[in-house]
Amino acid sequence: MIEMLVHLLVIAGLIASALLVYWFRDLLAATLAAGIFSFLISVEFYILQAPDVAISQAAIGAGLTTAIFIVAIRATTRYEGDGS
Repeated sequence: MIEMLVHLLVIAGLIASALLVYWFRDLLAATLAAGIFSFLISVEFYILQAPDVAISQAAIGAGLTTAIFIVAIRATTRYEGDGS
């Protein structure tokens, strides 16, 4: 019963963060929401008893990819649609 509740909470968080990525006009905020999405995916992998995949997802998906996107956003405009 508790496991089902945890799965539902993680899935609700995944849906919420995916919607935030879609709706944010601020690219930095969208990148952070995508990082949260990646972290929640790694939590779900851990719950599903795949700790090796969870560690890889947390390190690459939530950590490295988010950092690369933030560096790329610093080199461009922060808000979608600026400069057109």
